[in-house]
Amino acid sequence: MTEKQMAAVQVGEETKQFPVGTSYEVIARTYQGNYSHDIVLAVVNGRLRELHKCVEGDCRIRFVTTQDKIGFQTYRRSMVLLLTKAVYHVAGHGQIEKMGVHFAVSGGVYCTVHGSVPVDEGFLEKVKAYMGQLVEAAIPIEKQSLNTEDAIALFQKYGMKDKEKLFHYRRVSKVNLYSIDGFEDYNYGFMVPNTSYLKYFDLKLYDEGFVLLTPGRKEPEKLPPFAPQRKIFQVQKESMKWGEMLEVPTVGALNDYIVHRDIHDLILIQEALQEQKIAEIARKIAENPVKKMIMIAGPSSSGKTTFSHRLSIQLAAHGLTPHPIAVDDYFINREDTPIGADGKRDFECLEALDVALFQRDMEALLEGKRVELPYYNFKTGFREYRGNYKKLGPEDILVIEGIHCLNPAMTSSVSEESKFRIYISALTQLNIDEHNRIPTTDGRLLRRIVRDARVRGTCAKNTIAMWESVRRGEEAYIFPYQEEADVMFNSALIYEFAALKIYAEPLLFGIGKSEPEYLEAKRLLKFLDYFVGIPDDSIPTNSLLREFVGGGCYRI
Repeated sequence: MTEKQMAAVQVGEETKQFPVGTSYEVIARTYQGNYSHDIVLAVVNGRLRELHKCVEGDCRIRFVTTQDKIGFQTYRRSMVLLLTKAVYHVAGHGQIEKMGVHFAVSGGVYCTVHGSVPVDEGFLEKVKAYMGQLVEAAIPIEKQSLNTEDAIALFQKYGMKDKEKLFHYRRVSKVNLYSIDGFEDYNYGFMVPNTSYLKYFDLKLYDEGFVLLTPGRKEPEKLPPFAPQRKIFQVQKESMKWGEMLEVPTVGALNDYIVHRDIHDLILIQEALQEQKIAEIARKIAENPVKKMIMIAGPSSSGKTTFSHRLSIQLAAHGLTPHPIAVDDYFINREDTPIGADGKRDFECLEALDVALFQRDMEALLEGKRVELPYYNFKTGFREYRGNYKKLGPEDILVIEGIHCLNPAMTSSVSEESKFRIYISALTQLNIDEHNRIPTTDGRLLRRIVRDARVRGTCAKNTIAMWESVRRGEEAYIFPYQEEADVMFNSALIYEFAALKIYAEPLLFGIGKSEPEYLEAKRLLKFLDYFVGIPDDSIPTNSLLREFVGGGCYRI
């Protein structure tokens, strides 16, 4: 018997010898005491690896925990597989027509089950109990690679039509499937090694389905309180139902539409729906003449600027004279921007804006005075004045957009009666398939990558690098105020990923393997690979998407 070959494994500053063939999970257990949260993945010589993989030779390892973005996503993804197995086990495969995993709700994800099984408290208790049994049993989450054609046949057999359709447009010859104790499914991304990692969850009956509640990144071992926000839930649900009505609820269905039908029609239908929503908002405002400041807020890359212009046109159709104003033009000079906890400039905090100047200008305008409004040059990082004077008359109305517009501190000197608040976000209504949702943040990040490169001269690497800071700003300054809005608007377009694909891919391919942002770029490229791309010829010049890809009719 020959002695096993040894490999030098470096973790942090420490190097130890492990036999070749040792799993990364075994090595992770050796170092788990050095980490505050569960290790779920490993980055080995710059490549992301699941813990069931084994050491092949000398290597450097960086472990990923549930507090890291990729680790957090891995935990949630694995939990969905556990949930799906439990639902099918408790209900019985023959009783389920379709189980859907949809959108985020109160720290979890909203799910529905269609079929002959009643989704009630009793059913959820059984599902939850079975999930607990699987966690206690520490059942391996196994991975196998199938030929794409075999995977299509398998999910046709299982009646999972969305997956079957999705794989018809996969250019790779093989796909990876995961299974728990014989239950197979396709999941977009890596998994934890076994069910014992999935200790923290709860199920809450809600609306027409239920919510799978999981911890957040800040405290990955603690479940947040279940506090759904009704207004935004209804907007998301309406968008989901609309996608189902058009028979385009998933990426495979969208690809079918692009290949076999006229995508021009779908684009026009989607744009018409958004125009109808904007017209309804304008009508509400026009019916209340006391409203003089329309405050539009939303997270980054929601399309606030284009929305404000389109709303202005609809307001003009009601006899009002709107004046669009971008709060971004009130940024302080870049060199004076506060430094955040991460040591980088925090462009999302309220202090990054000259709030005092903004309030003085708005008060002066409401008093009928002539005011020269500033312009912020994102390429130079300085605020400029270019002769943009405004003066309000009796029918004039201010249409103001910016991430802080729902924050009372932005307009504390203005009477509440004069404000009309609008919350806008790109709440993606499309799913990859039945069980793989598309986070709304992915859509907004891709929008921003494309726009930043075109307008601000920022490469994809830098946009990804500052995205965590952007997200922290949204959590602190936008989301706490969203339910205070008078109306909500969903700016997501059901076709947009197919259009963004041709713009985003070259930018993402430009990120080198040695860069810290490479793993995120690789993930986004894999995501875009699901879509059949479309040219932007059919996108109207007033579309919200034009704010990002260019060619719009507004001077923004």
